[in-house]
Amino acid sequence: MPNPSRCLLDSNILLRTSRTGDPHHPMVSNALVQLIKKDVRLCYTSQGIGEFWNVSTRPLDKNGFGLTVAETNRLALVIERDFEFLPDSQEVHNRWRSLLVAHSIQGVQVHDARLVASMYVHGVEQLLTINVKDFRRFEGVGVIHPMDL
Repeated sequence: MPNPSRCLLDSNILLRTSRTGDPHHPMVSNALVQLIKKDVRLCYTSQGIGEFWNVSTRPLDKNGFGLTVAETNRLALVIERDFEFLPDSQEVHNRWRSLLVAHSIQGVQVHDARLVASMYVHGVEQLLTINVKDFRRFEGVGVIHPMDL
């Protein structure tokens, strides 16, 4: 049986899976269902959980969700149970560092480069994200917007 393809979920996708009231939730949920129907394994990284945790526990008045640590932990455990973990390694770090220099990456874009480094190292060719334009510079990364599924 051939290996199913894999797709990394950006933190903006992870965040919207947990917020049924979010306007993007139905679109993201549908995209995940479509990928699963195609036998695509959905993946996350430690960075993705970190970004998820950051926004989930940040106060509402600071553009966060205002959840407690216990609530956020319950949601993170679901992500960790349902999706495949792509672990960090020295190889991911080295690839990330080379991407920073090769693409003259600055500021918050360093986080996007780290996700791409993990994809390269783990052989993941697809990324599901709402921020498609942030990843177009990276060769070999199939960037998918949930609306396109």
